[in-house]
Amino acid sequence: MADPDPLDTPFDIARSPLLEGIPHGFFGSQGGVHQFGYGGPGDEQAVKRLRARAAKAILPGAPLQAPHQVHSPEVVTIAKVWPDAARDRPVADAVVTNRTDVVLGIVTADCAPVLMADRDAQVIGAAHAGWRGAVCGERGSVLENTIAAMEALGARRDRIVAVIGPTIAQPSYEVDAAFRENFTPADEAHFAPAPMREGIARWHFDLPGYIVARLARAGIASAADLGQDTFAQASRYHSYRRAALNGEPNYGRQLSTIALK
Repeated sequence: MADPDPLDTPFDIARSPLLEGIPHGFFGSQGGVHQFGYGGPGDEQAVKRLRARAAKAILPGAPLQAPHQVHSPEVVTIAKVWPDAARDRPVADAVVTNRTDVVLGIVTADCAPVLMADRDAQVIGAAHAGWRGAVCGERGSVLENTIAAMEALGARRDRIVAVIGPTIAQPSYEVDAAFRENFTPADEAHFAPAPMREGIARWHFDLPGYIVARLARAGIASAADLGQDTFAQASRYHSYRRAALNGEPNYGRQLSTIALK
């Protein structure tokens, strides 16, 4: 039997009530058939066609605007539309806009996709928040920087709502003491003891809980976690950590999108 055609296979799209009325969607892998990242497995042109089809499912006729992600706190405000291709896209980990003719996109595989919106100002944002981007360093956090970029377009943080899409959940995210050193004592609530392995102390880190707490401290109106564990749901989501544990040479990415009508 031939492998399923990604362009003919229906999408697995999760949505959040918090973003009701705003075109958005968290696209799953549909059993591994759909792979949305240019750095992932598969032919580059096939990935491009799949991404275009996903954008059409969110806002017909609107191109996908997804940056080249590097685990940074950098944010791009959409001014001039760029072609969706493997190369020559802006290097950043978040995008914001008030345009009604584009679809914002972020690809992830365990890191958290965060979609944000201010309905009154008609401003939206999409951020890729792994722990590196979420922790506030010298250049800020990708979360706070996305909020600031949205405010520059007229949004107000006390009106912004945010949804965390499929990401690795605490029971699946084992970390060591070196990882914990990147956080402050105020973040202790996001670590739970894990069994010692190879004589080394371990913890489970709550990435979505940490992001919700950061967004709350930033003063946004509301934040919610979709509650979908990428690591634990092999039939629905790609996972970097699961692929690494299985010795797979590469891993797929899912796509999270948002647009304005």
